[in-house]
Amino acid sequence: MTAKRFGRIGDSPVIGAGTYAENGVCAVSATGHGEYFIRYHVAGDICAKVKYQKKSIIQAADEVINQRLITAGGTGGVIAIDQRGNIATPFNTEGMYRATRKNDEEAQVMIWSDL
Repeated sequence: MTAKRFGRIGDSPVIGAGTYAENGVCAVSATGHGEYFIRYHVAGDICAKVKYQKKSIIQAADEVINQRLITAGGTGGVIAIDQRGNIATPFNTEGMYRATRKNDEEAQVMIWSDL
């Protein structure tokens, strides 16, 4: 959240909400309105969809951010990576600062939707 109010505590340190990782499955880091990320266990839910529903990291992250979270009124996004190095960076806001890099490829730095 850009220019968040002084003293506001975010969801980032809450395991399962703003951050989650499981060996052999995925890792997720989130940003946004923490109340919704906590309530809907966003980071953990993405990994659970990959692990138990066998969804791709891109599909799982998109479902949680652009369907479940937005329907509840929450805004934000995630950077997620699966065990094969596939990366997902969905967000349901005007923009989200993010960057990715795979192997020897040049870093991808983005703010707006890359669609």
